Amino acid sequence: MTTRLRALRPRRWTLRGRLIAALLLLLALVSAVLGVVSVTTLNKQVLSQLDRQVLAASARSGNAAGGPDQRPPGDDIGGGLLNVLGQPAGTLTAQFSDGKIATAGILRGGSDEPTPIPAADTATLAAVPADNRPHSITLSGFGDYRAVAAPDPDGDGSVLVTGLPLKDATSTVTHLTLVILIVSLAGLLGAAILGTIIVRFALRPLRRVADTATRVSKLPLDRGEVALSERVPEKDTDARTEVGQMGAALNSLLGHVATALTARQASEMRVRQFVADASHELRTPLASIRGYAELTRRTGDDLPPDITYAMDRVESEARRMTGLVEDLLLLARLDAGRPVDHVSVDLSALVIDAVSDAHAAGPEHPVRLNLPDEPIEVVGDPARLHQVLTNLLTNARTHTAPGTRVDVTLRRDLHRPGMVSVEIADEGPGIAADLLPHIFERFARADSSRSRIAGSTGLGLAIVSAVVTAHQGTVEVATRPGRTAFTVHLPVQQPAVKELAPSRR
Repeated sequence: MTTRLRALRPRRWTLRGRLIAALLLLLALVSAVLGVVSVTTLNKQVLSQLDRQVLAASARSGNAAGGPDQRPPGDDIGGGLLNVLGQPAGTLTAQFSDGKIATAGILRGGSDEPTPIPAADTATLAAVPADNRPHSITLSGFGDYRAVAAPDPDGDGSVLVTGLPLKDATSTVTHLTLVILIVSLAGLLGAAILGTIIVRFALRPLRRVADTATRVSKLPLDRGEVALSERVPEKDTDARTEVGQMGAALNSLLGHVATALTARQASEMRVRQFVADASHELRTPLASIRGYAELTRRTGDDLPPDITYAMDRVESEARRMTGLVEDLLLLARLDAGRPVDHVSVDLSALVIDAVSDAHAAGPEHPVRLNLPDEPIEVVGDPARLHQVLTNLLTNARTHTAPGTRVDVTLRRDLHRPGMVSVEIADEGPGIAADLLPHIFERFARADSSRSRIAGSTGLGLAIVSAVVTAHQGTVEVATRPGRTAFTVHLPVQQPAVKELAPSRR
């Protein structure tokens, strides 16, 4: 079924549309019933009146056939039947004797001679039952008639047929039908217009409730401190009405959500503060451990090989733990809203430096650099932006085999005016589909196709996302077997950032 046909289903209509449609359907049914009853009643009444007139005309024709006082002087019986006194214009009169027509004609107005009936219609007249009851017949060229066939009063076996045209009665019924149809259509149109206005006015409280829910749905409730102050207006919370009950229920729900968000925010702040404090406090003992390990290795005394190896491992793990602590502290500060520096940064030079560092750190991974002809500058924190590039290049080396080429491309974003993009793509095996939605989460671990082989903490891409977000930018990833590309979009000019109160460290 096409989309257009599915849209015609009533269940896909708005509540306002369904109410108006139901109102119009009900009004149409009432109008149809009234119209049918009125037309049927009028038709029966007009037909009954015409039948009485036909019976009266048949009686006059019977009297004329039986008595000369009803005929003009000098007329024979046939001519007298066609010119009976008191018969209205259009009266049909025919006389049959032994199944053969003796005389037949239709009376004209004034002194005009009666109009003869064609021979083709005599069979129709002869077929009228001689039961003194009105019957409807149709004559070619004359239309519909209401006719009565009665035996001749003289008892000679002849049949006298008398009829009157149905045209006037039909015209009256047709006129009433047209009037009812026009009035009904006009009423439906007026009801549609007035109904739309009334229903729209009646549904305004529901629209206000929906607007409140829409505004709430646009609030960033997933992070940060949320002041959920949106509520349904008090006038739309009357418990005596259905819409008021809905508004009151929505306000109750919003209050519950606001309480839950406040509790969630307080819990997050405690966790962030704990991570920040713990990370800050761990820096000193870790530096001491590294210092003592280095001091032990630098003594002139010869140490046993196992002690030397142990000291090397202590220093290596202390250095790795220091990196983890520094990453956690950075994320805690960014989560707390600590603003980054905003200075002019030559992004082209920054990319060149990051690629040079990558060559030195992983010479087994060739890196191809693509830069525009003119330098590109942005406003941001050079140290943090350099960390973004370093983390992405490290990620490409960590999760690809030696010899895998990495492409770094810097360009102005043609699809996003005022934005620049940095793309870092590798020719590795790609990212698993189940990991892709969580790739920028903290401590996200790849599957065996992109396993951790170089001491990764699982925070590199989380730091990339947090730093780019702090610069009012976005980071995207596109992957397939043989190619994985991380693209960072940064604005050329950063909006003004309010200085936030420093968090306790």
